[in-house]
Amino acid sequence: MAKILVVEDDKVFSQLLTMHLEDLQHSPVTAGSLAEARDALANNSFDALLLDQQLPDGYGMDLLKEIKAETDAPPVIMVTGVSDNALVIEAMKAGAYDFVRKPMDELELDTTLENALRNHRLSRKVRAIHMSVDQKVDMNQIVGNSPGITRLLKTIGSVAGSQASVLITGESGTGKEVVARAIHHHSERNGLFLPVNCSAIVENLLESELFGHEKGSFTGADKRKPGKFELAAEGTLFLDELGELPLNLQAKLLRVLQEGTFERVGGTETLHTSARIIAATNRDLEAMVKEGRFREDLYYRLNVVNIVLPPLRERMEDLPLLTEHLLRKINQRLHTRVNRISEGAWKLMQAYDWPGNVRELENILTRAAVLCRDDTITPDLLGLENTAPASSGCNMPMEGDLELISLDELEERHVRRILEHTRWHKGKTCEILGISRPALERRIRKYGFDES
Repeated sequence: MAKILVVEDDKVFSQLLTMHLEDLQHSPVTAGSLAEARDALANNSFDALLLDQQLPDGYGMDLLKEIKAETDAPPVIMVTGVSDNALVIEAMKAGAYDFVRKPMDELELDTTLENALRNHRLSRKVRAIHMSVDQKVDMNQIVGNSPGITRLLKTIGSVAGSQASVLITGESGTGKEVVARAIHHHSERNGLFLPVNCSAIVENLLESELFGHEKGSFTGADKRKPGKFELAAEGTLFLDELGELPLNLQAKLLRVLQEGTFERVGGTETLHTSARIIAATNRDLEAMVKEGRFREDLYYRLNVVNIVLPPLRERMEDLPLLTEHLLRKINQRLHTRVNRISEGAWKLMQAYDWPGNVRELENILTRAAVLCRDDTITPDLLGLENTAPASSGCNMPMEGDLELISLDELEERHVRRILEHTRWHKGKTCEILGISRPALERRIRKYGFDES
């Protein structure tokens, strides 16, 4: 069933068209003028419009251009008796989905409307895929044969087919999003997997990111924007870093979980979602509940199934498989050819505590692969020589062993060294430094580096 706005000033024709749409199980809303249509569009979301050209207060073409200027605009089908062939060209050029002449052929309208609705659904899905940089999940991304990984795979298989909310906990870098994607991939859900990092977006924008906003709802909101709950539809919404969610948004999230409804920021229309929620955090939510920083009712609503990911130091038997898997991934991404690790480097890796878990392992291997001159990673490329495991403490050098320089000079030397190692390959330099291309360019200008 689709919600369709019929903009038509002929009351008899409008009534006939409404009855026909209702017979097709659609939900029509009528407007007899441009003003009524604009008011309806401001307060409702429509899946399609049937738009007349000649209206009491203007032309349908003007409204068509306004609608197509909006993000996520619904398809507009012009339905008019105007016998102006130039109008057909103008309407299609302005973005109309199709042009149906009066007197109307019902079969033609039905086919056109069905195609328009289907194409709109597909275009929204494609747009959401680009927004989320969605990836196909390969179960090989969950790498390892340790007992902890075996238990994890069994749990994923058990919960994937259910509709229960899942809370994934564990230290940073253990692969919580990979597990969430695996659950979605093996579920029966037909929609998208959309991740939201609750700590990476400022509070006033996070609400818009989750629930969407109406045009004019706040400064800079020049267009209506659908939120992730709306885009996820029949899919999965992954809320990463859940412990950073502000209390006021926790209340709104609880309502979605309980009732499946929400409103866009600045809107009055109640929208529905059946998206499955998977949340993840490295925080102790029970402690946060006791401290009043996390809602107890939301915690229990989300914590229906709790998956605790083991840190890398507790599954070191998986290190060889993980290393092989990550090097293959790194070689493909950076076009390197590293496939060996020297005995000395391997001993360092086995002795290290890996506080940053799999993410740290990937970062260190990436750095080593970029700096490597042949196909073998040696100890000096790992940067682990002076880093003792956390359990045994860390011996910091005394002041007499250090060259006392400013942070700026330290950064200048480090950036210059990495640029020289990569032979001024800026993409690889950004990978090692963990910064964006514009940030690297600013440092090159700041320190006056000469690329020649």
